[in-house]
Amino acid sequence: MFKKMVIGAGAVLSLVLLLVLALPTIVHSLGVHPVYEDARDYSLPGKRALLITTSHGVLNAPGETTGDPTGVMASEFTIAYYQFLDAGMEVEIASIKGGEIPIDPQTLKRVIRSPEDERFLQDPVAQAKANNSLKIDDLYFTGYDVVWIAGGWGAAYDLGYSNVLGQKVSEAYYSDKETVFGSVCHGALGFIRARDRDGKLLIAGRKVTGVSDKQVKELGIAVTPLHPETELRKAGGIYSKQERFMDFFATSTVVDDEKRFVTGQNQNSSHETAQKIMAILDQRK
Repeated sequence: MFKKMVIGAGAVLSLVLLLVLALPTIVHSLGVHPVYEDARDYSLPGKRALLITTSHGVLNAPGETTGDPTGVMASEFTIAYYQFLDAGMEVEIASIKGGEIPIDPQTLKRVIRSPEDERFLQDPVAQAKANNSLKIDDLYFTGYDVVWIAGGWGAAYDLGYSNVLGQKVSEAYYSDKETVFGSVCHGALGFIRARDRDGKLLIAGRKVTGVSDKQVKELGIAVTPLHPETELRKAGGIYSKQERFMDFFATSTVVDDEKRFVTGQNQNSSHETAQKIMAILDQRK
């Protein structure tokens, strides 16, 4: 009897181990960080990209000072960073307050890490940029061909409240470079304070996307102060999304008619969004 119990326990442990080892593959097959089938290699030397992230690192109710650690979702800046870098672009990393970027520790766990996250963890140059990010106040966005705004739960606390970010997006929109703006997930909140020369919200009437209210609800993190779908609709954006049995496994990238705003629905959309931005830059050559 004892021998049978030992054999049975061993079989159970083996199955559990196999399941744990297979979890990243299972999650990927369900839709997390999918491969963009139409991806291609671009050569864009001389082009400059600015990646912007949150500076908020605590998941809490507005007014509270303690909570679980959060920040930017790793893949929402690492994927764009390496896509642009590998195309020969100069890539800089900035944040609302500058200094060390808070990276949500949950997003670097083995089950959900992207290949670009793995690369980042072995890249001292990229890590130095993230640990010493530039402060947006000190930058002229007009000098960049691409301004990319990453999301993550931390972004709900500062991107949509930053008048500086809104103003600098507005200035870059009218730059000679015709800056292309990209975002994924909560990153689209960085656009809601930008205005055109007539004082109208810049994204009003534009096709946009960002993380859905459904995904926020499904993940049970409605404590955050701003929700992208709600805020984008409020700002007059023509919001659309893909729905899945859980929106965490959905993905969608939307390009506005002017080809100036390329927005991704969530963490799964970074690859396609970056590729479509580079396609726009490549067509201008």
